Amino acid sequence: MTGRTHDLAAFSGLLIAFMSSNLASVSLVTLFLSLLFNQVGGILPDIDQPTAPFWRNLPIGHFIGKIVDKVLLGGHRFLTHSLLGVMFFGLLFYAILLFIKSIIGGVDLNIIFFSFIIGLLSHLLLDSFTKEGIPLLLPVTKKFGFPTNKRFRITTGKFVEHLVVVPIIIILDIVMIYSDHSTIINFFRHSLIR
Repeated sequence: MTGRTHDLAAFSGLLIAFMSSNLASVSLVTLFLSLLFNQVGGILPDIDQPTAPFWRNLPIGHFIGKIVDKVLLGGHRFLTHSLLGVMFFGLLFYAILLFIKSIIGGVDLNIIFFSFIIGLLSHLLLDSFTKEGIPLLLPVTKKFGFPTNKRFRITTGKFVEHLVVVPIIIILDIVMIYSDHSTIINFFRHSLIR
């Protein structure tokens, strides 16, 4: 899937988690950081691609991206697209959160951490629907995909992704927000008061 589709799916996953929790309120900083790191988690697995936007925006990013791609992460859709990669990035991110905990006081690190993990998992879920599949159970290198017959899977960046998958995700988001808009409004009222 493309980066924009992953961004949308990461937000949708966070929205589902929010709607199914009974979270009364959070600080605005926690809310902002949760949204930010949810989006980071949603695109982070593609850091194993030297052409990823992350590398393109750095001065010598293409060169560094090639090193990370082949030497450190094993190529595209390898370590970063597995449950092992989720554990690795999750532990690394949690360690970073603990390290900077004193700097960013007044935030709920658990909410930020789980927002990041939701982004990572949404990426894996979406990429499992592509023709390439993902090595979910690495070190077992078999790539998993849904449906199991590759002919029925989605080709990244093509018609089905842009004109079927993205609209479905947007419609589901609108339905979720509309169906429980009073809870969302009350949540923001309480969060803005804090």
